[in-house]
Amino acid sequence: MKLHHEEVGNGITAIDTQYVRPRMDASHLVIDDGVAAFVDTGTTHSVPYLLATLKEKGVTADSVRYIFVTHVHLDHAGGAGALAAALPNAKVVVHPRGAPHLLNPEKLVAGTRAVYGDELFDKLYGQIPPIPESQVLAADDGEHFDVGRRRFLLIHTPGHALHHYCLVDEAEGVVFTGDNFGLSYREFDTGKGPFIMPTTTPVHFDPDQLHASLDRIMSFNPKYAYLTHYSRVGDTTRLAAELHRGIDAFVEIAQRHEHAADRHERIVGDMFDWLSDELAQHGYTGDADERHRLLDGDIELNAQGLAVWLERRKRQGTK
Repeated sequence: MKLHHEEVGNGITAIDTQYVRPRMDASHLVIDDGVAAFVDTGTTHSVPYLLATLKEKGVTADSVRYIFVTHVHLDHAGGAGALAAALPNAKVVVHPRGAPHLLNPEKLVAGTRAVYGDELFDKLYGQIPPIPESQVLAADDGEHFDVGRRRFLLIHTPGHALHHYCLVDEAEGVVFTGDNFGLSYREFDTGKGPFIMPTTTPVHFDPDQLHASLDRIMSFNPKYAYLTHYSRVGDTTRLAAELHRGIDAFVEIAQRHEHAADRHERIVGDMFDWLSDELAQHGYTGDADERHRLLDGDIELNAQGLAVWLERRKRQGTK
């Protein structure tokens, strides 16, 4: 097995979970004073990479105290059941809204299969075993968790998902942000630094909540954000501002085409054009084929999430 991981600073190892393509999805391993924790797991297919990295680092399975899942979307938590089975001393820390899906993943699996189809679901995610109740820890906003000498503050951060939280290490000046600090693929890095964009995937996207969660993350003045897609970024003040602007742009695109018969196609097209213009201003020189290769999957999910938000807003009678 060829391992794909790198030390990304602050005593943290980013493990490429090999989800969809290289450097799209990371699990972060934190080791301090002989104690370890994982932040997000990738899928069931990813677990051998996580365990092999742990072994390479000389850390025993019994030394892993926590498996933090920022939210229960399967690219973040699909491997939690298999990893928990291999690490029986570890507690799987989850938002209270997400805990039922770890105890009984049938509904989550059915919803994801409906989006991807059975063949692609099995290829991407594999089997999703339930986690014993004794290993699941539903964490409230404001709880603290110690990993060796490091202390993490858990904060609930809706906007991308109602079952989302972030982990703040105030002493190190870092935040593990899951999807709440957007997506930043290393292929888009230029001399101007990292490029970032929001993620508005189904089914809980809410722009007001996401703006507020971004502000809460930035209230800790983090030097670095550790994203699941993909790993460490600095320059957080600039990136947060660009995320706020991106959320507003995606919402404006969705509202522009709200009543169109071909709404989905129009949102997808305009989002690709907007991101392409932003990338050009950022100094990215990849051609249209490369941009489509790297962006189309996320744009498709973003458009679906915006459509769900539009329909929810209609039902609630809000504008």
